[in-house]
Amino acid sequence: MTEQRSLPIDTQTFEKLRNKGTIYIDKTQYIEKLLSLGSFFFLSRPHRFGKSLFLSTLQAYFEGKKHLFEGLYIAAHEEELAHRLRREPWEESPVLYFNLNATNYKSENTLPDLLEEQLEKWETFYGVEQRPLTPERRFVNLIETLYHQKGKQVVILIDEYDKPLLLTLQDPELNEANRSLLRAFYEVLKHCDRYIRFAFLTGITKFSKTNLFSGANNLMDITLLDNYAAICGFTEQELTDNLMPEIERLAKAQKSTVAKTRATLKKKYDGYCFSKRGERVYNPFSLIRVLANSEYDYYWFESATPEYVVKSLMHNVYPIPDLNDEVEIDSDSMQNFRYGGTDSIPLLFQSGYLTIKKHLPKLGHFILGFPNEEVRQGFLKNLLPYYTAVDDSLISKSIGNINRALLLGDIATVIEWVKKVLAGIHYGNIPSGEEGLPLREYYYQSVLYALFYVLEMQVQVEVICATGRVDMVITTRKRVYLFEFKVMTSGTPQDAIAQLKESGYLAKFGKTKRSIHLVGISFDEKTRNVGAWEEEVLR
Repeated sequence: MTEQRSLPIDTQTFEKLRNKGTIYIDKTQYIEKLLSLGSFFFLSRPHRFGKSLFLSTLQAYFEGKKHLFEGLYIAAHEEELAHRLRREPWEESPVLYFNLNATNYKSENTLPDLLEEQLEKWETFYGVEQRPLTPERRFVNLIETLYHQKGKQVVILIDEYDKPLLLTLQDPELNEANRSLLRAFYEVLKHCDRYIRFAFLTGITKFSKTNLFSGANNLMDITLLDNYAAICGFTEQELTDNLMPEIERLAKAQKSTVAKTRATLKKKYDGYCFSKRGERVYNPFSLIRVLANSEYDYYWFESATPEYVVKSLMHNVYPIPDLNDEVEIDSDSMQNFRYGGTDSIPLLFQSGYLTIKKHLPKLGHFILGFPNEEVRQGFLKNLLPYYTAVDDSLISKSIGNINRALLLGDIATVIEWVKKVLAGIHYGNIPSGEEGLPLREYYYQSVLYALFYVLEMQVQVEVICATGRVDMVITTRKRVYLFEFKVMTSGTPQDAIAQLKESGYLAKFGKTKRSIHLVGISFDEKTRNVGAWEEEVLR
């Protein structure tokens, strides 16, 4: 039996991976691309997508740790690259690595303290005198002193530059304080550019309308460039070249074939696209854990959906079922997340919940959608507790009971479990400005769509018919359910069923042997729950 290889499931440090003999998917060709292109870069990618590992790789490279790169792409091309750039191969530079990802930023002192702590670490490491200055002036002093003492330009690496902003979106005063501090800190990259050999910033979002980078406009944004589409994540070819023994082990554990296993992996974890014509990539975090555990699961959601994503959707009153359709957006809007803006789509794209499905060059627009099954299922399941304020155990229990009831045609039981979930809305997170007001129909539909979709049944919403739309269609092997939702002030369950009959959708099932269930539901705005319902079964 083949010895099980070490997979990178517990570290994102390049040096540690290489010293331990852990599998490393070679991304060092991008070092050559970057150095051939320029010196100051910005990259946006979702969390847990390999940004930290790439920065760690850059750190080892600029520290001249040649032995760590044996057998990798850059080792075979470094001499030619150095000759082209008129320097010595494996030239060392002082490296300043800042990690802004390791705290929660709940108080006004958190960010200043973190910056001072990391500045002090590098001052101690390089023997630079510590001076009582503001973080940005201390940063300038550190860079200039290193340049003059070492006679070499400095490398700046900043991981998760936007974390202090994302985690304070719901606290405008603290968010503004963090923005002001970061704006001054990042301006140093422009003011000290002659002392800097290379700079690379990563984050989840690209903030606009905040002047965050107004003083650091020398950063080149490579986020949507075709040549860097696979800088993070794994391509299909990289799976073939590097992970076939693990895929074969997974196939054996699941009592399946390698071909079917690869198809399942693709369906669940592939599909991310970050450019107009770029190659699609797998989520590396989930894929590695599937292969390590030989078990499929939604690993990307182990720590749940980030609260800032949900808060944005709820604040902007975004109908969740609309995400199931293609979402069209122009390229400028897609790349810029506006603080306090009314559009949640850029944040969903940059955070990895939506991805590029198609580019429309004539319009300069993109079509976005869920990248894969893991994201769609995990996102909706993690969304439910925020909308309904009920705990995960009730959600899981509800899903199981609703699933069984739908298979049996027992709508009464379905409704009872739906009521339990909706009961949490009254105590939950109502959209800003709508506290105490009747809930709009979209809110009920968003909750029900998320609830029913995670049943892993075929669910469609806002289905267009000859004479209108059907709110929701759920299809099982033996039954088809057509749902129409009303609020009690706009119609009764009987009105809803009449509307279903008039929609023209029933014509699609002229020859089907399945039972067709017409279900009309009226929501009571006062109780914020199901007020009345009625079912009519055809065939």
